[in-house]
Amino acid sequence: MIDLDVDQGLAVVTIDRPHARNAISLATMDELEKALDAAAGARALVIRGAGDRAFVSGGDLKELAAIRTEVDAADMAWRMRRVCDRIAAFPAPVIAALNGHALGGGAEVAVAADIRVAADDIRIGFNQVTLAIMPAWGGAERLAALVGKGRALMLAGSGTVLDAVRAQQLGLIDEVLPRAAFDEGWRTLARSLAHAPAAEIKRVVSGGTSAHEAVQAFARLWAADAHWEAADRVMSRTK
Repeated sequence: MIDLDVDQGLAVVTIDRPHARNAISLATMDELEKALDAAAGARALVIRGAGDRAFVSGGDLKELAAIRTEVDAADMAWRMRRVCDRIAAFPAPVIAALNGHALGGGAEVAVAADIRVAADDIRIGFNQVTLAIMPAWGGAERLAALVGKGRALMLAGSGTVLDAVRAQQLGLIDEVLPRAAFDEGWRTLARSLAHAPAAEIKRVVSGGTSAHEAVQAFARLWAADAHWEAADRVMSRTK
């Protein structure tokens, strides 16, 4: 089951499948698509798993074991890859709140986000090779963009599973929080990014704009009422 909560521009998508450690089934893929549709217009998006054991434990092997042909395997891979592509292309900042382990396909979902915040006791790894397969949802490419081609091949090729601290050292995780402060921490960060300038900054840092477009985005924000309301508050404090 997928839960969606939207509050003051912050959309939180929770993958809640405790019996399967939040593994991704075909139905989950469809539900994620619907949740992303419903989250359109949010100023920040969080993807998280329910509980504290798993963010996403990968694909639901019990269900996906019924897929036996190359054609069906490709169809399944494209289906979830499109979901991850939509997460990556969401027009506002996307945070993966790693409440638990992110393994295999779970790590692929995590790297589709712009920012990964993790509890200090989680583990993350592209360990698909333990099943004699490879990442198929865009995770290998995104991992390479984060840590470099050599490290991506080393990590995904060997199936290494990292603790949160080591993953942060390699640039795979952006922030590690103590378990006791985790829920408050990711919510505080998400709220701090739920505004129009952060969405424009995402476009610029993602390489999706020319210099002209970046300047025009700044100019739109400068001319907007929100800028002058904020400026008035700052100037009134300096009088």
